[in-house]
Amino acid sequence: MARHIYDCPLRWSDMDAFGHVNNAVFVRYLEEARIDFMFRLAPGDGSPSFSGGSVVARHEIDYVRPLVHRHAPVTIESWVTKIGAASLTIAYEIKDPEQVYVRASTVVVPFDLAAGRPRRISAEEKAFLQEYVEEPEAGRGGRGGRGDRGDRVERAAA
Repeated sequence: MARHIYDCPLRWSDMDAFGHVNNAVFVRYLEEARIDFMFRLAPGDGSPSFSGGSVVARHEIDYVRPLVHRHAPVTIESWVTKIGAASLTIAYEIKDPEQVYVRASTVVVPFDLAAGRPRRISAEEKAFLQEYVEEPEAGRGGRGGRGDRGDRVERAAA
């Protein structure tokens, strides 16, 4: 099982009046990591995988601790916890090596923009996603499971 790694820069404008990253900004961080995972890492040269569109059906976010501005990026690890016929669930941890700030999950539905309706996950997409499947840990609701240190990791520069 692999996890996708995305280094996300913090912006001064991400802070709220209380001096930490605003809760709504974390949704944008998740989006950046998800887009990098699904589109930039899609298999094959010129592959149409995931390029037809997708919609978010659900977000679930646990805010573990405040994140304050600094110059170093925050790491977002992403992996897949469920692949259905026409949806997938991506889990995330927004973290540093020593602490987790957010655990989250997103249900994504592939979408045919031209037809204006959901579509099924293609065989190519499923094969790509299978490399990132991690079973949820008991009591964690599918978010934040920790794999073996031997897990393959894909790193994406922000």
